[in-house]
Amino acid sequence: MNKRSKQLFAALFFSAALFTAASPVGTGSAQAASASASSLTGVIESSVRLRSEPSVSRGTVLGYLRKGDTVAILEKSNSYFYKVRTADGDIGYVSTQDQYISVSQTSPAAPAPSQELPASSATIETVIARGMSYLGTPYEFGSSRSNTSTFDCSDFVRQAYLEGANIKLPADSRQQGAWIRSNSTAVTDISKLKRGDLMFFMSYRGSSASAYAGIDKSAQTITHVAIYLGDGQILHTYSASSGGVRVDQLSASWMNRFMFGGSVIR
Repeated sequence: MNKRSKQLFAALFFSAALFTAASPVGTGSAQAASASASSLTGVIESSVRLRSEPSVSRGTVLGYLRKGDTVAILEKSNSYFYKVRTADGDIGYVSTQDQYISVSQTSPAAPAPSQELPASSATIETVIARGMSYLGTPYEFGSSRSNTSTFDCSDFVRQAYLEGANIKLPADSRQQGAWIRSNSTAVTDISKLKRGDLMFFMSYRGSSASAYAGIDKSAQTITHVAIYLGDGQILHTYSASSGGVRVDQLSASWMNRFMFGGSVIR
């Protein structure tokens, strides 16, 4: 090999080395490492609110996550809330309490396969979503069934099922209770109710359990109806002073007044 050939060979070798050093191999390796890194995934253990802010006093309720739902945990915003991304891509905040969410490390490269909801469950979620869209709508006893500007309890339940499931329930709570008894199964144990079930209540007689002792509830008149959300929560409306359509915890008073419930969709 003459001197010129040696110089040409050296130049070609140097250029190849430069090309190799500048190639994206290092970047690709970093990306692969990043892609295989573990991330936090949460599994919903009990129905819980998805909030717009990491606080119970600020922001709004964006919706509800159901038991078995999985979310990507983006950060722990404070001691009480995780910032999460749902399977639908919605971002919000959920409680960090163990009763609502369990957290584990998973690889984003191998996500759990998505599962479609059974048709009945999907319909119930649509019903609840339609009901939640009316949060804050004013209460009016004997409200018109031909518009949605105000609701009483049975009108609200009827509208949610009409819009969400195309099911036209009777117009008042007593008739709705009779409809459940005729078309479904009446459930007297609150712990056996399912999300989306109707709940029927008797008249208020006091805040203590003793005020309802010895009462044959099967012989009482239905005076109120609500939609059960799970997690001890109900979606309903019951008075003008309460603020109209709202989500409430099942307080002792409501539990004392509970008569029976049942599923509209099975």
